Order: sequence, then C-alpha cells, then structure tokens
Amino acid sequence: MSMLLTLLDASASAVGVMGAGIGAGLAAIGAGLGIGKIGQGAMEGMARQPEAAGTIRTSMIIAAALVEGVSLFAVVVCLLASLG
Repeated sequence: MSMLLTLLDASASAVGVMGAGIGAGLAAIGAGLGIGKIGQGAMEGMARQPEAAGTIRTSMIIAAALVEGVSLFAVVVCLLASLG
C-alpha cells in the first residue's frame, strides 16, 4: 500500500511540474501574440497619420512593456508553482 502511495505522490508531482511548464509556455505565447497585435495597430496608425507617429510609438512601447511585465509575472508564478 505504501508503494502505491509513493507512486501516486510522484505522479502528482510530475503532473504539477508539467502543468507549470504548459502555463509558462501559454503565457509566453500570449505575450508574443499581444505584442504583435500592439505593433500591428501602431504601424497601421502611423501609416494613416504620420504626424502622430511619435505619440503612437510612445503609447505602443508603454503597452508592450505592460504586456511583457504581466507575462514575466505569469512565468515566474508558474516556475514557483513547479517548485512547490
């Protein structure tokens, strides 16, 4: 009976680590897609209104930094969850 409990404990730990890895990957993919959409919108805005390029660029960089920060936080949480 104790061998079965040991096996179940090991498999639950492995599933937790695998879930954390999948979560970190999804966070990175989501950030990449989000930053891509931000860049796409900024380029379209600059093409339509070249005189507003500076303002649009600044807004794009701020938005991309916020998305990147949230993504980094999600990856760190996933990595900490895999350790626990």
